[in-house]
Amino acid sequence: MKVTRTDDFSKHLHKLPSATQRSLISQEKKFKTNPRHPSLHTKKLKDLDGVYSFRVGRSHRTLFFFEDTGTVVFFAIGHRKDIYK
Repeated sequence: MKVTRTDDFSKHLHKLPSATQRSLISQEKKFKTNPRHPSLHTKKLKDLDGVYSFRVGRSHRTLFFFEDTGTVVFFAIGHRKDIYK
């Protein structure tokens, strides 16, 4: 599975603690193998059509969507209290 990251995603990722960045790398590997891996806690968001999220550690989430080409686009990452706003 091909995963791309938006520029905003990359910018916000670099501002996060290094432990969170390492956690994303681990979670991204699991995601590429199985987007529904139990440790990801992947869920479809109700308020945003076609947008999903998965856990990055206990307090951060990544938002993504599937393109028609089969590519997944990671477009947001942040603290769980702020990411859904």
